[in-house]
Formats: sequence, structure tokens, C-alpha cells
Amino acid sequence: MILKKNKIGILGGSFDPAHKGHLAISKEAVKRLKLKKIIWAITKKNPFKKLSNVSLLNRIKYCKKIIGKNSFVEVKFYENKIKSNKTVNLIKYLAKNKKSEIYFLMGADNLINFHKWHKWKVISQNCKIIVFDRHGFKKKSLNSITFKRLHKKNFKFVEFNKVNISSSKLRKI
Repeated sequence: MILKKNKIGILGGSFDPAHKGHLAISKEAVKRLKLKKIIWAITKKNPFKKLSNVSLLNRIKYCKKIIGKNSFVEVKFYENKIKSNKTVNLIKYLAKNKKSEIYFLMGADNLINFHKWHKWKVISQNCKIIVFDRHGFKKKSLNSITFKRLHKKNFKFVEFNKVNISSSKLRKI
């Protein structure tokens, strides 16, 4: 008897701030990939960005406000539990649950530098990576080192009606 696994999407980041683009990706992932739920795995600090001026607690509260009544999305903070802010450690922790199949969601802008992430190849071996096209990033992401080296069986590039918004643009407002 083959056990059917729960498909879980992970959207990680500092969510500084969370926005409707995060929610649009989450909704699209649930619809296209038949995911049971999406976890917004919030981090205290993205290793590639400066420390946020907004507290972790306030970012979590704002994530919950953006999510609204979309109960398929959960906001979680794992760093204290797993003693790490590295994606590879989060994926390994979540993959311990043999009843779950992990889908790591990211925007195309993140694919460009994904090869610089800590143990990026291990991440790609322990979950399916789903990359959502972002306005102005498709060509660069599809020419990236990561895209050329990833095993295509664990990778999917999703084109959809993009929301042209980003946390970095919102912080400048």
C-alpha cells in the first residue's frame, strides 16, 4: 500500500514587509500543485540583507494580517527550534516527517543567487523547488548557475499573472 503524502509548501523569508505578492504565490502554489498548506517560514534576518528595522513579532503580526482568512497559510518561526536560520536545516527538519512532501517556493529573483545559499544542492535534493516568475527576472533566473545545475525532476518554473511588488520597494516608500 502506497501512503499518500501531504504536500506542504514552504515560503521562507524575512517578510519585511509581507505583501500581496507573497499571498498570490501561495494561492497559485496551492492551486497548481495541490498543496495541503503553505508555511510562511519567517526569519529574524536574511543572511543576504541587513537587519530589519521592524521587529520579528511585528513582521509576524503583519504576515497574519496579509493572510487574512486564507487558512491554508500558516506563519511559523522555526529558528529557535532548529537552532539555525539556514534553509537547508529547515528543509531537513521538515523532511523528517515522512508523511509530508516538501515544496520550497521562491521568486525568480532568488534563483539568481541560490547557488550562494548554504548547501544549496542539499536543499534541492531534499525537496522540490518551485520558482515563481517575477517581473523583470525571468531571463536572468533561467540563465543562472542554479537553473543550469539543478536536477529538473526536483525543479519547476511557474509562469503566472505576476503581482509587480516587492518588499524592498515597499521599504523605500
